[in-house]
Amino acid sequence: MLDWIFEVANQNQKILNLFQSTGAYLKGHFRLTSGLHSPEYLQCALVLAHPKHAETLGRCLAEAISAIAPERPTLVVSPAMGGLIIGHEVARALGVRHIFTERDPDRKMTLRRGFSVQSSDLAVVIEDVITTGGSTAEVVALLESQGARVLAAGSIIDRSGGTANVGVPRTALATLEVQTWDPPACPLCAQGLEVVKPGSRPV
Repeated sequence: MLDWIFEVANQNQKILNLFQSTGAYLKGHFRLTSGLHSPEYLQCALVLAHPKHAETLGRCLAEAISAIAPERPTLVVSPAMGGLIIGHEVARALGVRHIFTERDPDRKMTLRRGFSVQSSDLAVVIEDVITTGGSTAEVVALLESQGARVLAAGSIIDRSGGTANVGVPRTALATLEVQTWDPPACPLCAQGLEVVKPGSRPV
């Protein structure tokens, strides 16, 4: 077990060490899901490919969610695809159901595959990485539009430096301030360096 996860001191660095040891901390020229460009990318899928890491991170994030949620959740919801594994592990740790949202052809977040929510559901939204918080905020809005109450949100990594606002209380296992640029202002583009989109959504 990764007992170091439970230590508060230096948790950010220890999370980064885990990403580096699994080859998940990348440097180059990347286009993020938000559309911003960055010289760094945290590929959570490479960490979560290891079941023991996924289980431990899910358990830790479940504990962090429990610390900020005013009531016990009954449901965990994740946006596909990045949030699927960690959302499932958080749900396992909490002992509740896990479902996920997907985008329709118009890029609107929706529930498919027979998934539904009830007005009695107390939900938390879980992602792997937050940069602007846009996807999480969309899931929150979708759930609330269908009558569920969203208690909190969480992620393994917060790339916003703690500034992302998703409309509900939010927590992360590691909070980072990673440099990003709008594409027209990106110095790596100005150098002619090819941009890579390593995430789950195509460029």
